[in-house]
Amino acid sequence: MAFTRSHELFREAVTYMPGGVNSPVRAYRAVGREPVFIRRADGAYLFDEDGNRYIDYVGSWGPAILGHNNPVVKDAILAALGNGLSFGAATEAEITMAKLLRSAVPSLEMVRMVNSGTEATMSALRVARGFTGRDKIIKFGGCYHGHSDGLLVKAGSGLLSGASPDSAGVSASVAACTLVADFNSLDSVAALFERNRREVAAVIVEPVAANMGVVPPEKGFLEGLRALCSEEGALLIFDEVITGFRLGFGGAQGLYKVRPDLSCFGKIIGAGLPVGAYGGRRDVMEMVSPLGPVYQAGTLSGNPIAMAAGIAQLAFLRDHPELYSAIEAEASRLFGGLEEIVKRRGAACTVNYTGSIGSLFFTRGKVRDFPSALESDTKRYAAYFSYMLDRGIYQAPAQFEALFVSAAHTGREIDKTLETAEAFAYAGGFDGEQ
Repeated sequence: MAFTRSHELFREAVTYMPGGVNSPVRAYRAVGREPVFIRRADGAYLFDEDGNRYIDYVGSWGPAILGHNNPVVKDAILAALGNGLSFGAATEAEITMAKLLRSAVPSLEMVRMVNSGTEATMSALRVARGFTGRDKIIKFGGCYHGHSDGLLVKAGSGLLSGASPDSAGVSASVAACTLVADFNSLDSVAALFERNRREVAAVIVEPVAANMGVVPPEKGFLEGLRALCSEEGALLIFDEVITGFRLGFGGAQGLYKVRPDLSCFGKIIGAGLPVGAYGGRRDVMEMVSPLGPVYQAGTLSGNPIAMAAGIAQLAFLRDHPELYSAIEAEASRLFGGLEEIVKRRGAACTVNYTGSIGSLFFTRGKVRDFPSALESDTKRYAAYFSYMLDRGIYQAPAQFEALFVSAAHTGREIDKTLETAEAFAYAGGFDGEQ
């Protein structure tokens, strides 16, 4: 494949944007190459500025569950465009969206629309602090909840102490209110509660971790979090920006039958347009302005175009529940096929997946938390990424991300992907010989 135009665009982009991109992972630095610039997308495919075509397993990082440029969503957007782009005022579409979310996720007794997953998690934590009158939160190493200051803290610091920030510009005093536990370890959470009695406002968790690669919760983990939070009087927040409406119409909480106090959703409820939402218990959400003292606002919250796109996608998923089984069947073929390749080769790799999301880790050991994910050989992943990309398979340009299968993927795309991965294995790539 030739990448001449992408190279030219990147050389220009670095003059005007930090790293030449508007979100760090797009820079491809984790895989040691320059980014591909995408011109358009359709179905299961992306097309770059050089005319190259790729089978896409990123799907705008999850929301393209129906595939790119889906006509149901596209028609809804075009119809909404005729009425205007933005009003900064209340619309009926916001009520329709709220009712759709409530019907799908019973824990959402009240909901507030925002513009991104970052806004949703940031706002949910503010509400939790306002409701409980407490300052500290517990998050899990390797779980990403957006780039607000208090959440840019990961594993690596002492388990039972306030963490240090992972980003310049985040003050130590803000980071000190964020406590870091180990994913899939109830003991680590219990220990933090014990050391910080009646000081923790909330525990926030990705119910299926998808930002250290995909790491499912072990049996009893989510149920245990629910029990610990109830006992301590802290709120349990599910960050379903990735899992919501992807692991099922009721999200991960519907799949695992655990009811959080607050939930956060992102771009999938706008079919990929900039949107987010948070909501939960009525008594908690009534703390939000204008009913209560917790202030949160947004000029573009509930944007009519985003609402139209999201309503179309969610209504289609609601009316076609068989889609989830079909998507998961193709995902099982993909991830199960990768497992078979790894097994036949005896490669030091592990495949984790749940529903339509999964990850191939370049480590032999079981990946169940952030430390075990960090055992992955990122150089081998970079070689794998480049091999696949150069042969028309578009995957996350970083080891610690998820792959997403959509309704647009068929046996044809899955078979080509597995054949390409098999060729990489045959060349010794899974063993670091490629």
